[in-house]
Amino acid sequence: MKTEKIIQAGKGTILDVRTRAEFSGGHVAGSKNIPLTELPDEIENLRSWEAPIILCCASGIRSSQAEQYLTRAGINCVNGGSWLEVNYLQHKAS
Repeated sequence: MKTEKIIQAGKGTILDVRTRAEFSGGHVAGSKNIPLTELPDEIENLRSWEAPIILCCASGIRSSQAEQYLTRAGINCVNGGSWLEVNYLQHKAS
């Protein structure tokens, strides 16, 4: 799994695209939060982040949409799926 290899290598940036309320209810340690609907306003900001950007959300649906959008914008990213899965992989790698 590509996401697991990125996390094991300590590379990239984890971006949670859930709402701020969902994010405040629990998230991956060290992850950043930009809700899916705000991504268009953050494209230039995202270009400065350590790539690849590992996208996550509640189930993987919004992160999949974010992956498609950001890939079209030329940003190196990967859909990590559920934030719980990304959280698990991060804990397993540490």
